[in-house]
Amino acid sequence: MRGYRTIKYTLFICCYSFWVVSAVLTAVGIYAKTAKEKDVVDTVTVDPALVLIVVGSLMFMITFLGCFGALRNATCLLKMFLGVLVAILLLQVAAAVVGYLFTDMVMERTEKLMMKAVVRYREDQDLENVIDFIQKKFQCCGVQTYKDWSHNVYFDCSETNPSLEACGVPFSCCIQVHNQTVLNTMCGYGMQELEETLAREDVFTVGCLEKIIWWSKNNLFLVAGLTGGLLLLEVCMISLAAVQTSRIKKVQQQKKSDERRNESSRKESYWFPAFTDFADE
Repeated sequence: MRGYRTIKYTLFICCYSFWVVSAVLTAVGIYAKTAKEKDVVDTVTVDPALVLIVVGSLMFMITFLGCFGALRNATCLLKMFLGVLVAILLLQVAAAVVGYLFTDMVMERTEKLMMKAVVRYREDQDLENVIDFIQKKFQCCGVQTYKDWSHNVYFDCSETNPSLEACGVPFSCCIQVHNQTVLNTMCGYGMQELEETLAREDVFTVGCLEKIIWWSKNNLFLVAGLTGGLLLLEVCMISLAAVQTSRIKKVQQQKKSDERRNESSRKESYWFPAFTDFADE
């Protein structure tokens, strides 16, 4: 009995923790979405707010099944939770295999997605903040090179572009001077007109796709550890849900067998031995 309670409340605590996290993600996504301008057309692939809402909502529903299924000993909810987790685990393994076998195709799709984000820079404040964070963190600029920013209408390096930022790059591409107290947001102006040897003195010229791949290779153990930890957590939750479902089924079967045994004993009590003496005392 003590072992069953340990399994039950361990699964409940794990699901409840992810349930709270999913609720926070959904709330942050909804807040960011409502704070935007209403005329902005968003898509899930390049809108961080929509990504938070979708991921948070899915996590909320899945962890709800595990949380209340574990707490209320509901086998139907636990089976649904178990099935969804198994499906997610198989999809993750399949995605890893496909990514390994078709690396070129995955890289091409990733490059197109990142270029789409570059094009929509300045149109979405959340996306702009994400891109600025990535370029600062990885010390990169653009997708393949700093001149990729010419695909953006504000940084397009053409004579017909009236923007003040024409032929420039975002300030997040700039190399920050040590002990700089005032941020120069105009440091990237006109950088696309310079050759790479001259531009690299003031801005990062290497693309973010290359820098992210380089970071992943140099931090392979960290990436593998995080991925393995996530998969291990999923396997543990699947195992806990399966064990609790099995225990509940055993208890239910035991109760049914006890009820049948009691019913048969009651029926037998209705029959009396052949030579029972019914004489009055």
